[in-house]
Amino acid sequence: MEKNKLSFQLKAEDFLPAGDDEKKSLVVMRESVSFWKDGLRRFKRNKIAMTSLVVVILIFILSFIVPQFYPYKYEQQIKGSNSLAPFEYSEAEQEAIANGEDVFPHILGTDQLGRDYAIRVMMGSRVSLTVGLVASAIILLIGSIYGSIAGFFGGWVDMVMMRIVDIIYTVPDVLIVILLATVLNYPLKELAMKPGFEWIGLIGVNLISIFVVFALLYWVGMARIVRSQIMILKEQEYVTAARALGASNGRIIKKHLLTNCIGTLIVTTTLQIPSSIFTESFLSFLGLGVNAPMPSLGSLASAALNGLQSYPYRLFAPAIMISVIILSFNLLGDGLRDAFDPKLKN
Repeated sequence: MEKNKLSFQLKAEDFLPAGDDEKKSLVVMRESVSFWKDGLRRFKRNKIAMTSLVVVILIFILSFIVPQFYPYKYEQQIKGSNSLAPFEYSEAEQEAIANGEDVFPHILGTDQLGRDYAIRVMMGSRVSLTVGLVASAIILLIGSIYGSIAGFFGGWVDMVMMRIVDIIYTVPDVLIVILLATVLNYPLKELAMKPGFEWIGLIGVNLISIFVVFALLYWVGMARIVRSQIMILKEQEYVTAARALGASNGRIIKKHLLTNCIGTLIVTTTLQIPSSIFTESFLSFLGLGVNAPMPSLGSLASAALNGLQSYPYRLFAPAIMISVIILSFNLLGDGLRDAFDPKLKN
């Protein structure tokens, strides 16, 4: 007999436990993924960011690996090869080619001293990248520590530390670089003469002054970002639980707060690298960078101005390299921000 649909009669089989097949058919949950895995998946879908990452890798290869196998050295002065055009050979090199010898071409020509310009652009890129990475690491270290302390303790501690930041914002960086280069000139030269410190003479007092300025002035932006993140995170339940378990303030900042700011720190540091590179190139353009014969992209551009009408490619090569480096890092930083910033997730 067919059961009446409006009847309140119940069947015992309606209350039997569901089988495994029936349970699996009802499961529609999404696979659980971690924060980093989800961010990496989003980053890979960003074609512009992936392209910029490839360009950055190629720039690093060109700056750090290719010069090791390049037939010319950045300080090597080739006799009779002054101011050659791209792919032009000197008379001595033409004679060597006529005798059957292999002579590697000067891809970007040579400068007025007969030095291969391509290797000097590569080494200039290496200097600019090194300065950008080291300066960004200094900014990350100082800014994250300073900002986390100000944001965690708050109150009068935060007020005093942020007023110091406001004062540092008003200090002219170029003036400080010049003053530091003057003050540190004699003691650093004395130190460079001692065993184990010869690298100081190679880097130069001006570049060391630039690093000191980055450590003194350029961390304030990072400190503000970290402070704002810490002020939000310190109200979370896991921080309260850590306090209840007796964790010290230093451990809470290190293990719980800064760890949860790591995505923001990576993105901010990546965006800081092109800013540091531009600052170094600008100061080198003014003559406040590395010592000769070590090249920098800024110093190469500055030296190229003297023969701009006759040798315009000498200016275009370092200028294009600076633009490509800064653009690539900016696009890479934007891609990382879109991938790892929770506020921007769809």
